[in-house]
Amino acid sequence: MVSFKEEVYEHISAVYQTAVDEIKNVFGLIKEVWPLIFLLLLALTILIWFAKPAPPDKVSMATGTGGSYKILGEKYKAYFEKKGIELKLVETHGSKENLQHLIDRKDPIQAAFVQGGMIAVDNLSGVQSLGSIDYEPVWIFYRRNTFNEGIHVSDRDIAKLRINIGAVGSGTHTQALSILKQNHLNPAAPNLLSMNNSDAVNAIERGDIDAIFLVDGYDSPNVQRLIKNPNIRLVTFIRADAYTRLMPYFEELTVPMGGFDLGNNIPDHPIQLISTTTNLLIDDRLHPAIQILFLEAAKEINGAKSYFSKAGQFPVYMNTEAPLSNEAKFFYEKGTPTLMKYLPFWLAEFLERMFFLLLPFAAFSYPIIKSIPSYRINLAKKQINSIYKELDKFEQNTIQAFEPNRRGEYIEVLNEMERRVLASKAAKLATADCYSLRNNIEFIRNALEKQVIYKGRES
Repeated sequence: MVSFKEEVYEHISAVYQTAVDEIKNVFGLIKEVWPLIFLLLLALTILIWFAKPAPPDKVSMATGTGGSYKILGEKYKAYFEKKGIELKLVETHGSKENLQHLIDRKDPIQAAFVQGGMIAVDNLSGVQSLGSIDYEPVWIFYRRNTFNEGIHVSDRDIAKLRINIGAVGSGTHTQALSILKQNHLNPAAPNLLSMNNSDAVNAIERGDIDAIFLVDGYDSPNVQRLIKNPNIRLVTFIRADAYTRLMPYFEELTVPMGGFDLGNNIPDHPIQLISTTTNLLIDDRLHPAIQILFLEAAKEINGAKSYFSKAGQFPVYMNTEAPLSNEAKFFYEKGTPTLMKYLPFWLAEFLERMFFLLLPFAAFSYPIIKSIPSYRINLAKKQINSIYKELDKFEQNTIQAFEPNRRGEYIEVLNEMERRVLASKAAKLATADCYSLRNNIEFIRNALEKQVIYKGRES
C-alpha cells in the first residue's frame, strides 16, 4: 500500500513534470511563431507610447492673497488631498496675474481662478475653461452718514465721493474702471483711490474714505465685515439689467429686504447687484483626469446651495470668454465618468487608461492571435514543400546519373529526408501532407532498390 508521503511525492512530481512540459511547449511555441509575437509587442509599444500618461501627483494652482479665492483654494486643496493629489496653491495679486500664469507656456501653474471680464485678451492660446463655479458680485459700500437717511443710494450717486476702486492690476480695479467708462466717467479722477482691498476696508471704517468697490464672493471676510458694520450701507444698481446687456459677463442678482438680517431688517429695501463669475481656467495640457477631478471638486464644493445660487447650479459654463475643454464638455453632457463614481480616483483613472490602451490593442491582436494555428500549419507545409523540392531534385539527378554502386548512399539520403520529416513540426501539424511526403520518399526508395537489383542482375 502506497504511503501518504509517497502519494504526495508522486503528485508533486506530476505537477512539476507538467509544469516543465508546459513551459517547454510555451518556449517552443514562442520560438515557432516569434514573428507574430514580435508584431504584437511592437503594436503594444506603439500604443503605450501614444497613450496618455498617468496623471501627476502634484498640481499648481493660482489663487489670490486673502479674499474668497484663498478660502476657495484651501477647500480645493483639501478635496485633492483626499484623492491622493497634492494641490499646491500659489498666492497672487488676483485674476489678471492668474491669467498671465496660464498664458505663459513655460509657467508650471496649470489652473487658476479668474474673474469673468478679465479673460478676453488677445493671446488666449492654450487656455481653456472648466466653467464658472461661483458668483462674484460687484459690491459698492458707502458710509451711512454720507447721504441722508431714507435715500436708496445707487451707483450713479457715489461718482463724486472719495471711493477706492482697488489696487492697480486687481480684478476689482479692472471691473471698477469698466463700470466707470460705461458711465462716461473719468477713470483718472482725483477722488478715485487705488488701495488694496484690506487697506480700503480699514479706511472706510475709520472714515478716511467714503465708499469702496469690492468684487468678491459673498463669503469673503472683507464683504462680511462691511455687511455687518452698522455704519456701512450697500449701493443698489438700479440699472442692473442695462449692465448685463452691455457687459455680457455680468449677471443680475438681488438681495431681498431683510436678506442680511431679518431681525434688524437689513437691508431695509431690495438691493439689485451685478455680478461677474469665478471661472476655473486651466492650461490645455492639464491631464484629463485632473480636469475631471477639478470638476468633481467644483461639484462638491461650489455645487452646494449658497446665498446667491441654488444647489447644483455650479459648476456651469456661463462665461464664454474662454473655450470649454473637451473633458468639461463630456462632464456637463454625461456627468461623472462611471468608474469614478464607485472606485478611488487612482484606481478609476488607471482602469480607464488601461481600457483605452487595451481596447485598440485587443482589436489589433485578435486577428493575429487567431491566425497562429494557420501560421503554424503554413510554416509546417513550407517545411514539407522544401523537402519536396529537395526530393524532386534528388530524383532528377539520380535518373540522369544513376550509379549502381552508390545504392547505399542514395538510400541513406532518402532515409535522412524521412528522418527530417518525422522530426519536423509537420509530423504533428500537417499529418496528411507528412504521410504523403513519406509515401513519395518510399516510392523513390523502392524504385531505386528495384533498379539496382535489375542492374546488378544484368551485370
